[in-house]
Amino acid sequence: MDENNPEEFYKKLHEQLSETSKWPSDYLYKFIVETASDKIDKINTIFDNTGAVINLKKSKNGKYTSVSITVNLKNPDAVIEKYKEVGKLEGVISL
Repeated sequence: MDENNPEEFYKKLHEQLSETSKWPSDYLYKFIVETASDKIDKINTIFDNTGAVINLKKSKNGKYTSVSITVNLKNPDAVIEKYKEVGKLEGVISL
């Protein structure tokens, strides 16, 4: 994501999602977080009660965890809303 201009990034993402997917649709989020943090629990809370399937995979040395989340969302705005919520968590890398 372009940290200097997040609104431009989200605008472009919205256009791409609108053009490439039929909605509602499953969407795959990927995040990287430090394993020894409470960030995984906070991400779980953001996607709580959405029917999301969450998979965790620790890095080889166990320092980081990859969080993959597949969730069915109604439109590109819902995708962006979740990115913005997770983006408020310091130290979470969105892929």
